[in-house]
Amino acid sequence: MARGVLITIEGVDGAGKSTLVDAIAINLRRVGLAVEVLREPGGVELAERIRELLRDPAFAPSARAEALLYAAARAQLTGLKLEPLLTAGTHVLLDRFTDSTLAYQGAGRELGVEEVRRLNEFATAGLRADRTLYLRVSAASARQRQSTRAEDPDRMEREDQEFFARVAGAYEQLAREEPQRVRTIDADNAFPQVLEDSLHAIADLLDRARAS
Repeated sequence: MARGVLITIEGVDGAGKSTLVDAIAINLRRVGLAVEVLREPGGVELAERIRELLRDPAFAPSARAEALLYAAARAQLTGLKLEPLLTAGTHVLLDRFTDSTLAYQGAGRELGVEEVRRLNEFATAGLRADRTLYLRVSAASARQRQSTRAEDPDRMEREDQEFFARVAGAYEQLAREEPQRVRTIDADNAFPQVLEDSLHAIADLLDRARAS
């Protein structure tokens, strides 16, 4: 059986990741592909508990502790869900993965992208996304979308604009460094166009998967 494809969706808060993940999953299932949707941090019990801590505005971990908590959640998800699903031939759509930690903790928290990259390699045992869709969105659009949410901002969403500027800059750098893996999607466009562009950006991977 052919191995499944791991597709990750990345971008700053308010870029529209969760909405896009669900829409891609619907489209792939319509053509008969086995697809699992997961999120980070989360997807398994331990990771979901860590997620609750990390989102809580009353919780104040140090920058290094924060990075380690994300890595712990990622390690658990990788071992219990990602690797078994991919090995079984299921395609996985993952809302955030290692690039988020590079951008948010490596750049946003100024821990250093390369240092955080080494931590990610350990947590995932070297697992990498086959394709990453980076949703590039203007700061104004991101803020506007966040303001329409029914729930209160979580701990990370309360960071200042300088923090998010560093995060966005890191995503841009990652996209420049790995253009074959990371495909930039203009998320300021209307959603139908964002979805069309995203499906086009993963079509080659899915074609190969169907042919194998």
